[in-house]
Amino acid sequence: MPTSPPIALYASCAPGLERLVAAELAALGVEAGAVEAGGVAFAGDERALWRANLWLRTASRVVVRAASFRATAFHELERSARKVPWERFVAPGGPVRFRVTCRKSRLYHSDAVAERLADAVRVRLGEPPAVASAAGDEQDEEHEEQEGSDAQLFVVRLFHDRCTISADSSGALLHRRGYRQAVAKAPLRETLAASMLLASDWRSSVPLLDPFCGSGTIVIEAALLARNVAPGLAAPPDGERTRRYAFLRWPGFDRNAWEAIVADAERLREQARGATIPTIQGSDRDAGGTAAAVANARRAGVADDVEITTRPLSAVDPPSGPGWLVSNPPYGVRVGESDRLRNLYAQLGKVARRRCPGWSMALLMAGGGLERETGLRFAELLRTANGGIPVRLLAARVPEAGA
Repeated sequence: MPTSPPIALYASCAPGLERLVAAELAALGVEAGAVEAGGVAFAGDERALWRANLWLRTASRVVVRAASFRATAFHELERSARKVPWERFVAPGGPVRFRVTCRKSRLYHSDAVAERLADAVRVRLGEPPAVASAAGDEQDEEHEEQEGSDAQLFVVRLFHDRCTISADSSGALLHRRGYRQAVAKAPLRETLAASMLLASDWRSSVPLLDPFCGSGTIVIEAALLARNVAPGLAAPPDGERTRRYAFLRWPGFDRNAWEAIVADAERLREQARGATIPTIQGSDRDAGGTAAAVANARRAGVADDVEITTRPLSAVDPPSGPGWLVSNPPYGVRVGESDRLRNLYAQLGKVARRRCPGWSMALLMAGGGLERETGLRFAELLRTANGGIPVRLLAARVPEAGA
């Protein structure tokens, strides 16, 4: 029986996380193709698409490259768009939405492009689609995904007169694991927390400490890693087994094959449930933050795998090490914070030397050089952004006692 040709796929991510996404794909047995700024191209069958959605911890979404063609005028766009197999991704009359960006192209009006594409869907499917939104260039992803979450999203990019149309398979962005309903100040995205752990080479066989844990994202992601829990699985006893992926609504979706993949992930989770894992500890001086962290850990199904306490940095009591201190400490973006933060980082260095000798440390930092106040020598592991702020992940080794 002839095999179907592989599907052209793309896993998007925050800039700077591409090599981590490529490594995750390799661990899934998928060979990554071109690594671009903001994502990784790869190819595979539907099962590869499903597994990428279920298991990738550092990607933002996974899309199918539905079509790519040249268009310098609207009649060219319309002609080529009517050849796109829209019926693979949306049923007749089903809701659709478009996110269109136009750069260095003769077709530069994103709303007009979206209107032509909606018309092509109508011609191809035989009846007009319900257009939930036709987003323009400046549309923010976070705002966009709030609009009509059941509508099939098509990401459209016009660059140098080449139109690329991609069908989103993920639905809500993949950092939305579902457990973080309670948040503290300046919450860290789950995908970035997982990236910090993977980029720092933290091993789930050694203890982990986050002394600025906030709503607990780093320690929860660490527990999910240690327990080998696919991030797309819903925590029991949720009614749903997984997130509500967009591909679950695609015409021709093979539910039995998908449920077999989910069952494999659930089996791996159950196999790891009785295994011993190291202490994963989070603390914060903000009682509201730690209350949120406890609630989030419970929703993630890892409440028994993490220790979360309310205490200031000076009172941290790390587990027996050596281990890893991985954290997203405050790095200050408001005027007048610099003196307080310099003192905080100096204290972090003293606490680390006194209570975490021989440990490794990874901190997410903005500019300003506050890490120098710790007295430790840091190396840069990656650069990305957190809440629109450029940040770096820096790593250091805490000297052994007496060194």
